[in-house]
Amino acid sequence: MRLVLIALFCLFPMFASAVDFDENTRTLALGRDTQVFEDPTGDATIQQVSSPEGAARFRPLVGQSLNAGYSRSAFWLKVRLTYRPANPQASADWLLELAYPPMDHVDLYLGNGDMLPFASRQIKQNNYVFDLNLNAHETKTVYLRVASHGSVQAPLNLWASHAYIEEQPSRLYILGMIYGVLAVMLVYNLFIYLSVRDTAYLHYILYITFFGLYQVSVNGAAIEYFWPDNPWWANTSTTFLIAAAILFASQFTRKFLQTPSLGRWLDVPLLVMMVCSAVIMALALSMDYGVALRLVTGLVLLFTPVVLLIGLAAWFKGRRVARYFIIGWSAFLIGGVVNATMLLGHLPNDFWTMYASQIGSVIEVALLSLALADRINAMREREAQIMAESQQGLEALNQQLAVSNRLKDEFLATLTHELRTPMNGVIGSLELMQMDVADSEIELYRQTAADSAQNMMGIVNGILTLTELQAGRITVRNEPFSLRHVLFQLRSGFEPLARSKALALSVELDETLPDSLHGDGVKLRQCLECLLDNAIKFTKTGSIRIRVNGQRPDAEHVRLVIDVIDTGIGFSRLDEETLYANFFQVDGSTTREYGGLGIGLAICRQLIELQGGRLSHQSEPGNGSQFRLSLDVQIATQMV
Repeated sequence: MRLVLIALFCLFPMFASAVDFDENTRTLALGRDTQVFEDPTGDATIQQVSSPEGAARFRPLVGQSLNAGYSRSAFWLKVRLTYRPANPQASADWLLELAYPPMDHVDLYLGNGDMLPFASRQIKQNNYVFDLNLNAHETKTVYLRVASHGSVQAPLNLWASHAYIEEQPSRLYILGMIYGVLAVMLVYNLFIYLSVRDTAYLHYILYITFFGLYQVSVNGAAIEYFWPDNPWWANTSTTFLIAAAILFASQFTRKFLQTPSLGRWLDVPLLVMMVCSAVIMALALSMDYGVALRLVTGLVLLFTPVVLLIGLAAWFKGRRVARYFIIGWSAFLIGGVVNATMLLGHLPNDFWTMYASQIGSVIEVALLSLALADRINAMREREAQIMAESQQGLEALNQQLAVSNRLKDEFLATLTHELRTPMNGVIGSLELMQMDVADSEIELYRQTAADSAQNMMGIVNGILTLTELQAGRITVRNEPFSLRHVLFQLRSGFEPLARSKALALSVELDETLPDSLHGDGVKLRQCLECLLDNAIKFTKTGSIRIRVNGQRPDAEHVRLVIDVIDTGIGFSRLDEETLYANFFQVDGSTTREYGGLGIGLAICRQLIELQGGRLSHQSEPGNGSQFRLSLDVQIATQMV
């Protein structure tokens, strides 16, 4: 009994019921009524599979259609068809369609497929369509053998010939819309590229071109119109074109999101994608395209989420244009994953899974074009912002130039006044000395002339020093000097002037500081002379103090901190650039009341910075001022 049941189970496929249809039938999906036999070696013949032993190997097809993914096996499909018209006189033509253009070999007893020239097909369609000669009440068993180096998909449909013809326009409309959007975006971005010459548009144009050709190839239109007599390229082109599309999409992403400036961790994955795409393109041309097709399918599954994550990272880093980019690639990601999953055999082959990548790509291309337009708007806004900032900067420079011109005019007027005063002293004293006067008066006139000449020489030396500083002709001369001797010279030189104004001049020195130092003592004294001259000039009553402290960071160096403190008129809070500017004076009246050229602080600051030091200040109106020199010098190895 068990043997009988086993025999009946093995023979059950031979007695599978036929698909009945009549003259009113327009189309039938044959998947659930189809039986399949997998031939791993691909050596089975029609005689073998149609024999009773071969029939026992067939099994009912699971799902709406055969979806074996990437398989090297040959697959035999068997379906029994019975035409039962209600009107025996009715005539109808019936077509069998295999709706998967990329299939390499499709044999209905004798072969067809895209590994053969397009002209060899029985009916010239991008899908595989066969004419079935069915008579009324006739049952016919149809065998199809399919094999492919790529994904094996075999959605079978039975069509009445008139229904098939009527159905084609809607399908062509959908494909026409897809190709039309790609063509419009291509031309649109081409014109923008010719206008702005931005390489991001060029890479995007190349991406659209190769991706559009890939869509044409995978839909079967390419072998019908572009290369009908080149079956090798009909298969190779699919892998080559999608790899080229990924190559230029990666480069477009790098340029569009500017990933090199965002970080290597965002840029390197795209460079890796580009290298992988180039390798796959070479493999597609040089070896079995099935291997390259599997590799490029995996690359698509990896590339799309990677690009999406890079877009999210760019958005988080402040790239405004990344928002359209993310939405566009999300649509492409969903469509691409759905299509790739169908090709791998994990989803059924139907209209939505077959055209998912095309639909997603149309949305993606449109949104990326919007992203490019938004990028132009962002660039224009940035240019407008830069122009505004430049305008503000130009206005600030014009104001500075006006102030500089005013200061120079004031300086020339001040210089004329300052030089005329000592010159008049010299000339007047000389004229008085020519008169018949006592010897004591002659000595007084001689001293007045000498003091006036010395004052005029000081003015000239100040101007020459400032000019040499601006020309970069003054250099630091490091040599041993005595700190206490410098302070003694300062006190000796300025004490008579301070005494003449009834001001107390004192020097406060930290006795722990070494006396013998190595540096430019002459320029240090010159800096202090400028500060002391200003302190005495702007102080009517009180005192002037020179306070010298220091720190020793190590045994060979000392950091001098020298403060010049006065009880003069002080000044309001000013920034350093203004206070230490050439020819600047606190207000215009100081020239008349206090004299001077307004170059002392400018000279002091440039001299101290030339030695690697720093000049700072504190002041309040009516409470005096404090200027501080900070300077690092070496301790001399020998006593000075």
